Amino acid sequence: MITTRYIGVLEKDTPVLATDFLIIGSGIAGLFTALKASEHGQVIVLTKKTIKDSNTGLAQGGIAAAVHEEDSPFLHLEDTLEAGAGLCDIEAVDVLVQEGPARVRELIEMGAHFDTRNGSISLAREGAHRKARILHVADATGEAIRLALANKCKQNPGIKVVEDQFVVDVLTDSDNRECQGVLVYDNQRHRNIIYTARAVILATGGAGQLYKYTTNPDVATADGMAAGYRAGCRLTDMEFIQFHPTVFYSEDNQRFLISEAVRGEGGLLLNTEGERFMSRYHDLKELAPRDVVSRAILSEMNRTGSKYVYLDMTGISGVTERFPNIYRTCLYKGIDLSREYVPVSPAAHYTMGGIRTNTYGETGVNGLYACGEAACTGVHGANRLASNSLLEGIVFGHRIVERAGEIMYRRQVKIEEVLESYDRNWVYEPKTPRFLPAQAKRILQDIMWEKVGIIRNETDLKAADQVVHELINGIKRAYDTPAYYEILNMLTVAHIVIQAAQWRKESRGGHSRSDYPARDDIRWHTHMPFVNC
Repeated sequence: MITTRYIGVLEKDTPVLATDFLIIGSGIAGLFTALKASEHGQVIVLTKKTIKDSNTGLAQGGIAAAVHEEDSPFLHLEDTLEAGAGLCDIEAVDVLVQEGPARVRELIEMGAHFDTRNGSISLAREGAHRKARILHVADATGEAIRLALANKCKQNPGIKVVEDQFVVDVLTDSDNRECQGVLVYDNQRHRNIIYTARAVILATGGAGQLYKYTTNPDVATADGMAAGYRAGCRLTDMEFIQFHPTVFYSEDNQRFLISEAVRGEGGLLLNTEGERFMSRYHDLKELAPRDVVSRAILSEMNRTGSKYVYLDMTGISGVTERFPNIYRTCLYKGIDLSREYVPVSPAAHYTMGGIRTNTYGETGVNGLYACGEAACTGVHGANRLASNSLLEGIVFGHRIVERAGEIMYRRQVKIEEVLESYDRNWVYEPKTPRFLPAQAKRILQDIMWEKVGIIRNETDLKAADQVVHELINGIKRAYDTPAYYEILNMLTVAHIVIQAAQWRKESRGGHSRSDYPARDDIRWHTHMPFVNC
């Protein structure tokens, strides 16, 4: 187990800045939580690059909530549990579906304008949803929400957004029971800064960049998960990686997502022989859960010897108006989706696991919270239901702030004690340094895609773990560079993903093993937490 703390030398004149709420990440979870927290105290939002860089802005389909009179939170709960393959935390799912509609109404009040039809909100249907419950803004819902929240934050005098801030480490007391703040590398001034806060909230997103092909932006390198792990948080359900089935096929590392809403509107999957194939894999055909569709596509690709299958959107009425962003992007890539089939294949998309929290975002380290994709609330189980991710970010971000009164009253920051006991020179020393960070990143992404992808087995997982250990022992040490910290975070979390996948000897949701193809509820109806000890 990798348990080292990666930290550069702290200068004696390292600036120390204080706030009430420190939020790391500028996606929907971070910005929504910032707006709620600003009602109780001063808020600083730190973001790795710019406020525009997050998975939220790339979310196309929409946000799921039982807002229609023919729908109900109970039906939403049932669909979420079914998709989660038996591992959802029912209490957390109940919180999600019961409180979701109210949080969506707050989003609307904050300036998110969802599509309407005949004066009512237009609702779409996606895979594994029995009801049309997806609120959307054409096919660019995430960006519309991100813009609304970002504008609201800019107008709020109680919120300060600081860009180009890379979180190196969470600062805790000697036994990892109390969080006092974070150590940050300021990529504008090229120096370390310490931020202290009554509450530190990790909303840093997922780990899609562990894989060669992903829908995630380049900032999704598991930084918050790794920092939380080093600070004593549990990482749970890390073997469950969701691969989105319909991603525009290309040789680009970051691939263009084609929303599940396309299949909800009638898009069909065809193999390269022109055959519609999903009926062989699931009764819901194209609207089966994502893990089922991804494995089906992989099976057809292997059977036909092709690198992709086709997504047929030619039969969708008004397809260019309903999906204008997808239409423009495909046209740019040489495909007119209104008349031609689109080549698609799966790519890494979402991390079901993360920092284990309760339903109030508490991590077990006092003063440290997590929400959004960086967290594992238990709502997704082994496979996330489509469009539940945006909802999760706002529901559980709001619940963190519900404890704001207690946080403000009880929490006293004692950063001097932390700095006195902090081992400023304890750094991981590679045995045989030979890889630059960029080289190690490419090798890691290749091996994760090849050996820890949609289908896994014991031999491949052991081989992948061996490569990870070789990389960890071969990174050329380079203090105070985000690329160095970033690859160390990626390797830390990749090791945990591989270890969890090795230990779970069954197939369930986003974790599928060819050597253990059956689901085993007797021995593996459980969660596996990883703790840095």
